[in-house]
Amino acid sequence: MIETFAYARAGLLGNPSDGYFGKTISLLVKNFRARVLVYPSARLEITPSKADMPVWESLQDVYATTRWRGYYGGIRIIQALLVRLMDYCRDQGIEIEERNFTLEYETTVPLRLGMGGSSAIITAALRALMQYFRLDIPLPVQANIALETETIELGVSAGLQDRVIQAYEGVVYMDFAKGLMDQRRYGNYEPIDPALLPELYLAYRTSLSEGTEVFHNDIRARWNRGDTEIVEAMKTWAGYAEQGRQALIDRDFARLDKLIDANFDLRAKIYKIGKGNLEMIETARSCGASANFAGSGGAIVGRYQGEAMFQRLVETMRPLGIGVVKPRVV
Repeated sequence: MIETFAYARAGLLGNPSDGYFGKTISLLVKNFRARVLVYPSARLEITPSKADMPVWESLQDVYATTRWRGYYGGIRIIQALLVRLMDYCRDQGIEIEERNFTLEYETTVPLRLGMGGSSAIITAALRALMQYFRLDIPLPVQANIALETETIELGVSAGLQDRVIQAYEGVVYMDFAKGLMDQRRYGNYEPIDPALLPELYLAYRTSLSEGTEVFHNDIRARWNRGDTEIVEAMKTWAGYAEQGRQALIDRDFARLDKLIDANFDLRAKIYKIGKGNLEMIETARSCGASANFAGSGGAIVGRYQGEAMFQRLVETMRPLGIGVVKPRVV
């Protein structure tokens, strides 16, 4: 039996420029994980998890479960991964053995909150399948396969950031320069020593669950039209990531705080931010912490200063139905 894991992630700086030839800094959040088991069987089977089962206790259970997990479980994305992986192997002239298997999955990653929930399932499943079929796929290509599983197979709008950090783990500075992407289809991915990170928190609320494809629905069209406001914003966000990398190296956390806050403030000018998301940002900042979206909304990340401030965050967020954790990166 093969057992593999992949974890949630938080985008610290540069979001959402990763899908627009930008730059980002992202970190792994091992507090939440997807787990996959693969073992030989007579037929090929993907075992449903609770998210795939069309059975509930009540109408309230239907409502709460759907708000937490959305309208889809994990079977469709694992099925899409199998198709994408077979296409990759055929393109590379790799012959996959005829060995059936059963694949089981479970996840604790809050889905549809911009924490890489679906890509964590895909990444964990890809790792298991690579072991099962004895495939050696480079890390940047693994990230591409995970992305294409959703963008090409399922038509979901997404960027590489989630998949890169889940493939590489730790903390990664990513440069998605157009020249690199056009030439080799992946960027420069530079690991950053997690010891350089300051005290960070991650706050999230499930009541704000909304798919990334909903959040990003208009920005891509404006980018494709060459909308100056969007093009310049993507350059600015990329610059925040580049400056943030240097701030981490220099241990200049005051500068890092300003960049984290500026990243969200620019986002609020470009995107329509819901009341609940604004409430999270404003609450965190009222406690003295910096705050930025960890992804596409529903979760935020930032720096706190000392245990007293962290406890203030926890106590202030709790009545609002918001959980607060210290991200475990390694």
